[in-house]
Amino acid sequence: MPYFDSASSAPLHPVARQALLAAIDEGWADPARLYREGRRARLLLDAARETAAEAVGCRPDELVFTPSGTRAVHLGIEGALAGRRRVGGHLVVSAVEHSSVLHSAAAHGARGGTTTEVPVDRSGAVSPVEYAAALRPDTALACLQSANHEVGTEQPVAEVAQMCREAGVPLLVDAAQSLAWGAVPGDWSLLAGSAHKWGGPAGVGLLAVRKGVRFAPQGPADGRESGRSAGFENIPAVVAAAASLRAVRAEAEEEARRLRVLVDRIRRRVARLVPDVEVVGAADRRLPHVVTFSCLYVDGETLLHELDRAGFSVSSGSSCTSSTLTPSHVLKAMGVLSEGNVRVSLPMGTTAEEVNRFLEVLPGAVAGVREQLGVVPAATDVTPDVESLELDTLGLRCPQPVIELGKAIGRVPVGGTVTVLSDDEVARLDIPAWCAMRGQEYLGESPAAAGTAYRVRRLV
Repeated sequence: MPYFDSASSAPLHPVARQALLAAIDEGWADPARLYREGRRARLLLDAARETAAEAVGCRPDELVFTPSGTRAVHLGIEGALAGRRRVGGHLVVSAVEHSSVLHSAAAHGARGGTTTEVPVDRSGAVSPVEYAAALRPDTALACLQSANHEVGTEQPVAEVAQMCREAGVPLLVDAAQSLAWGAVPGDWSLLAGSAHKWGGPAGVGLLAVRKGVRFAPQGPADGRESGRSAGFENIPAVVAAAASLRAVRAEAEEEARRLRVLVDRIRRRVARLVPDVEVVGAADRRLPHVVTFSCLYVDGETLLHELDRAGFSVSSGSSCTSSTLTPSHVLKAMGVLSEGNVRVSLPMGTTAEEVNRFLEVLPGAVAGVREQLGVVPAATDVTPDVESLELDTLGLRCPQPVIELGKAIGRVPVGGTVTVLSDDEVARLDIPAWCAMRGQEYLGESPAAAGTAYRVRRLV
């Protein structure tokens, strides 16, 4: 069964498994002790730190291991903000950061701090100029991911890092998605990573803090990991994480070249094989193994179930696949279609045969879901009979309001308008996206007696 969700968690690398089993027998003792077993554990921990630091591009004494990548982000943001509290309480992040960064920003706001979110373009990338413009004299810290976890778009980290350096602001980079493929370029100040994203064991993260960065660890004092990450080190897992990072880096150049060919095939063929689909994210400046697309008139959860039944494990940013029933903040920030969203992230070793089989299955799965939800006729299939039309879709969840809009647009002539009443938050994103995909004009929204009124003018 092909597993196409490595951006969530990569399969355990064979080297990680071997190192983990070996270290269980050798690295169980307290590395802080001076007896033989403790010294052996310390040697393993020090070697793992040196290996990880080499891959990250920092000094070993600048890197600590944490219980997870999320915890690394939290520790990094909290420590950097506290270390620079005399500068001010302003934080800068991009609108598409991982939830760990955004949750830290929310906690910072609850403590009285302020945060500026830098917008992204339709590909999901920030503008270095716009990012630099968000920096202020009271900015204590800036955060920017190296590559996006949902759409694969790489961010201009080196350019932003240079601008932050010139402004005297440290930059924290969430490199969870990119560390498997290479070191993060640029003069960054802090960096966080997560082992299970590159084929290491879950429960291991890393945080690098460059020398000279003002940093004040928060929480009760602890003597381990330079006082920056409390608790007894999981040495077997740390050893496995470092060993697997070195192993995937050795394979990265060749594997990236091979997977990029397969992802390019998906990007091209999905657009040809599936009607009314939008491939999102940067076409060129992106991770080699991630591709995301959204299908009009499709329920994301149902599509994922259909693909799962066909033997393919994929992910989605659609609201119906989330416990909050809200669209992905990444897709929302990009202004692209969210419903019917599929993220394919290929693990190392994925074959061309597996990708070809996925492309054979996908069109039928999408067509089957659309059939369940109701066929959407083209505008030319319907004779216009009114100048304007109001659709009451209150109580219907997306994609149903968009489906009703697609059915009704042919009832008005070119220049006529359709108003969609909806109380689903997702409609705020998906109706404008539908207009952009179908060549219609989105006129905006206004409050209604119940829900929100979205107005669309027919152009074609």
